[in-house]
Amino acid sequence: MERIPILRMGRVLLVTIQVDMHDQLAVTLQDDLTAKIVETSASGVLIDISSLEVVDSFIGRILGNIATMSRVLDAQTVVVGMQPAVAITLVELGMSLPGIRTALNVEKGMALLQASMEADQDVPEVADASFED
Repeated sequence: MERIPILRMGRVLLVTIQVDMHDQLAVTLQDDLTAKIVETSASGVLIDISSLEVVDSFIGRILGNIATMSRVLDAQTVVVGMQPAVAITLVELGMSLPGIRTALNVEKGMALLQASMEADQDVPEVADASFED
C-alpha cells in the first residue's frame, strides 16, 4: 500500500506530499499522521503541498480534518506551498478550510509553528473544574 512519509524534526512532524493525492491515500495519511502525533507527542505538523497541482473538495476536507484532529491531540498544523491554481480552485469551490493555517514555504511555515508552540508553552494548563449543585 502506498504511504506518504512522515518525518520527525524535533517536536514537529513534516509531511511532504510528492505524489498525486487520491482519496484512499489521503485517508491513509490522516490515519498515519494522527497515530504519529500520539506516538511522538508532536506539538506541530507541517504539511508541504507544493507538488500538488490539484486539490479537490475531498482532499481539502481531509486537510481540514487533519488540522482539527491535530489540534484535539494538542498539535498545531500549518500547510505550506499551496500553488495559486489550488488556492483559486478551493475558493471557487467555496471551501474556507477552517482551522488550517497556511504559509508560503517550509521556512515560513516552520517559523509560524515555532511561534505558536512557544506561545502555547506560555499559557498555563487549565485543570478540569468540577462543579457541585
